[in-house]
Parts: sequence; structure tokens; C-alpha cells
Amino acid sequence: MADQQALDEVVRFTSDLIRIDTTNRGGGDCRERPAAEYAAEQLAGAGLEPLMLERTEGRTNVVARIEGSDPSADALLVHGHLDVVPAEAADWSVHPFSGEIRDGVVWGRGAVDMKNMDAMILAVVRSWARQGVRARRDLVIAFTADEEASAEDGSGFLADEHPELFEGCTEGISESGAFTFHDGAGREIYPIAAGERGTGWLKLTARGRAGHGSKVNKENAVTRLAAAVTRIGEHEWPLRLTPTVRAALAELAALYGIETDLTDVDALLEKLGPAAKLVEATVRNSANPTMLEAGYKLNVIPGEAVAYVDGRYLPGGEDEFRTTLDLLTGPDVDWEFSHREVALQAPVDSPTYAGMRAAVEEFAPGGHVVPYCMSGGTDAKQFSRLGITGYGFAPLKLPEGFDYQALFHGVDERVPVEALHFGVRVLDRFLRTA
Repeated sequence: MADQQALDEVVRFTSDLIRIDTTNRGGGDCRERPAAEYAAEQLAGAGLEPLMLERTEGRTNVVARIEGSDPSADALLVHGHLDVVPAEAADWSVHPFSGEIRDGVVWGRGAVDMKNMDAMILAVVRSWARQGVRARRDLVIAFTADEEASAEDGSGFLADEHPELFEGCTEGISESGAFTFHDGAGREIYPIAAGERGTGWLKLTARGRAGHGSKVNKENAVTRLAAAVTRIGEHEWPLRLTPTVRAALAELAALYGIETDLTDVDALLEKLGPAAKLVEATVRNSANPTMLEAGYKLNVIPGEAVAYVDGRYLPGGEDEFRTTLDLLTGPDVDWEFSHREVALQAPVDSPTYAGMRAAVEEFAPGGHVVPYCMSGGTDAKQFSRLGITGYGFAPLKLPEGFDYQALFHGVDERVPVEALHFGVRVLDRFLRTA
């Protein structure tokens, strides 16, 4: 079991990493190297030989391998990203890069996404070195750059240029799973991610006839774009249930004593109450307009107008997504992917999933573990190019009223110290027996 030093270190590491500003503003505007150096130093202190790898100067990744006791066993990838999304200090109760520990809570950008998990990994690895623990499987530890943008300098670079570092890895674990979801009726649910919707970030371009703003113009690019954006925003996507979502609905329905009627999923979701939040975003594809660009002067009709759309599609749903966008944009608007990544699905009947469930249940005996599909995506998408099946498993036991999911990219991001202690214990238990 994780020792007291590991419990102390996970708090310190989380705070230290938060204080290292690794804001990723997109377009290459980020520098993860100081955080990578910090992580590498802690790994080296555990007797490992971490590699620091860059595609672009300052965009640093760290990879290390821990040999297991069974050379014939498949290796397991344990990964976390070092970058964070921007934070406006004026909006926060504490400075977002203070790493302040106040009233049993660690505050700051990255506290849940995902420097907490990075700290857990480091604390467990160092605890093993002190105790002489050796897992059955080889473990590949990876801390990546650029997850909050394109991942081109992070997991994409590692998967494409350094696949040899992940030799033998068949499965991986990372963020967004095994956290406490309180249903408001006294139940604690621990969703483990076994899938991700695909990423389809779109650029729409409408072209028309430029002209004077006072003249009739039936080839107005702005009008054409606005019509397409409205159609996309108002489109009702059809229901599509993947195996992971079916399993989630079945387990949640059983937990609440509800008949699993998949002929009317919307009615079933309504019966699940607050727990519906775990699945409602992943029963359909989606496309949400997010940005508009057009014109340069009020009385000039521009010849071109551009919009951006955050699209997500379910495993097996990309073809339908593409076809639907062709119809919704129409003949006067072109669209293209500005960023595209695959949808993922992982089995919920695997020994690895069972091991994660058992580890959570040991330390949260009253909790209910269920599978779920993430509405967004993680570095698991890039690592899937190497044949690595990804799960979301970053365990945290959270108090009621603590809205974990709202803090992702939100204001006053924070994590309780006790949640970090729980995470270290669960992660330690799982990795020992995986």
C-alpha cells in the first residue's frame, strides 16, 4: 500500500506542478519544459532513466519504463499531460497558478485537468522505489505536451516518431475516470471511461459576391454562412448507442431498479435523474458552432465568411457525421476538418477494467462503478495509433456538492487533499495487480 510519504508527496507535487505555468493558448503558444524537467527529476529520484523528447523547442515530453516481473505480460501505458488551458486571474478566488493549499484543498489551474493525476503517478512510482515493489506488467510512464490543443507536439509526436518506446503496450490509462459522482440521493457512482467520441473541429467557408452594403445582394456570403450555422446549431442528431453506452445505461438502470428500455432512451435518461449526465452527451453525435469571422467594414458586404464548429462523433459514427454536414452546409458553404481525431471504444469485460473496478471498490466499498464514454477526447486517441486501448482512470473520492466536471477548464479549479490521497491508494492498488 502507498506509504505516508506518498500521501504527502502527491499533495506537494500537485501544488508544485500547478505553480509551473504551462498554459496552452494554441498555435504553439506554450512551454511545458519546466514541468517536464520537474517530472523527470522525480522519476530519476525513483531510480528511473526518463527520456525528454521534443518535436518543438520547449514543448517537452517525458517517457520512462518500469520493468515488470513477467516478461511475457503485455505492457501498460500510464500517461498524463502537462499543459493546461488558459485562466484569467481576475475571475478566480485565488491566483490560478498559486498552487495554494487552503482548508484541505489544492487550488489552481490543472488541479483536476490533469496535474493531479501526474502527481499521483509520480507519488506511486516513488513509493514503489522505496518499498521495492514491482508490478507484473511493464509500465510505460509518459507525461505529454500539447494535449489541450492538437497534440502534435505531444502524444501525436511520440506515437509517430517514437513508437519503440511503447513496445508491448496494449492498454493505457489516463484522465477523466473513477471520480465520485453524487446522484443527489445518497449514492456514490464511479464512472470509468471506456470510450471517447471522435473529434471533428470544422472550418466552414461561405463565398459570395462582395459589394456595397446598401445594394441588394442575393449572393451574400454572411447570409449563406449564417443559414448554414443555424441549420447545424438546430439539427437534432439521431440516437446512436455504442456498446459502452449500452453497458452504462444497463448498469445505471439496474442501480435504480429501472427497466432498461432502449426503445425510448430519452425517457430512460429522464428516469435516471442527475445520473443521466454521465451518458446524455454520448448517445448522439453533436456539432456546436463556436466562432464566426466575416467582414472588415460595416457598409461592405464581404466576399467570404468563415465559421468554426466543434463537432464530435461516436465510435462508428464518422461517416454519418460527414454526410450530415454535407447536407447541413448546403451548396454555398464548404467545410473541412481543422482538426480530426478518431473515436475510441474499450471493452468493459476485460481483466483491466475488472482490475480498475476492484481497486475502486476496495477503497470506496459503498461506491457503484459503471462504464461511460467521454463526450470529449484525450491523448488516448493518438496512442491508439499504436494499437493501445485507452481507459479513463484518474481516481478521486470527492465530497458531495463538489462539481468535478464543471471544474474542467472552469474558474476556481481545485482538488481536495483527501481526494488525492484516495487516488494514490487506488492507483497503487490497481497498478500492483494489473
